Amino acid sequence: MAPGRSGAYERMTAVAVAALHEREPQRLWPLLATALPDLLGADAVIYKLDDWNENAGTVGVSPGVAAEFGRLDDEALGLLRAGHPFSRHYATGPDRTPVTARQAAGPSWSGSATARLIGDFLDARHVLGIPLPRSAAPVTGCLVYRSGRDFTDDQIRIAEQVQPLLAAVEQQRRLLERWQRLTTGEATPDAADAPDADVSLTPRETTVLLLLADALTAAAMGRRLGISDRTVHKHIANIYRKLGTHDRVSTVLRAQRLGLVPAASGSASSA
Repeated sequence: MAPGRSGAYERMTAVAVAALHEREPQRLWPLLATALPDLLGADAVIYKLDDWNENAGTVGVSPGVAAEFGRLDDEALGLLRAGHPFSRHYATGPDRTPVTARQAAGPSWSGSATARLIGDFLDARHVLGIPLPRSAAPVTGCLVYRSGRDFTDDQIRIAEQVQPLLAAVEQQRRLLERWQRLTTGEATPDAADAPDADVSLTPRETTVLLLLADALTAAAMGRRLGISDRTVHKHIANIYRKLGTHDRVSTVLRAQRLGLVPAASGSASSA
């Protein structure tokens, strides 16, 4: 049974805290996939990190269906990758509001090849699409499956509340992957920006660095992370020391050159 809205908020907070303390990027989405079915009163989750198309895209599943997922043939896997009917629905514009398969496809959903597959594979009849809120092309996100009745309005609203968490975890995953490439020598930054042994940011410092790049104030960071302004300033001081910088702008620019935060399209890179 799905938790109430207050219970859902507490559960999302717990997942966010766990994600902030996770240092292995490959564990972040499995963490979400484990939590989301219970949060939304569902049976399973399939997440798609790169694109919703039948030929490409990283795909993972919640633990309860991993064995069945591993037995799918290429044709069945292609249907799940394609994300019918959500890929077409979200391709028509920028709206990323979660919708059910029936809302996206209407009565034709129940007769589709994808609906038949999930009925056989997951014993599920209903799907809820939750794309990342600012994903463009390709669309990325997850699909949540359940048997019995379709998703309720309350569950769809909870899915909307989950979207910022999904986006934050995906951003954290990308940052941790960049950091791993740098520390293992797979990436080769300019010599002037090569990280030394002191640039090993903790997961919390990495998150504060990301919020620095988003131009949040210390007070806003504290509210976002549930910590005091004093603790935020302590993390910022540690980041400055490890990156060898002395102010916000130079820190963000150095972090972008090192691949620790995404390069800005305009503001930070041209400041």
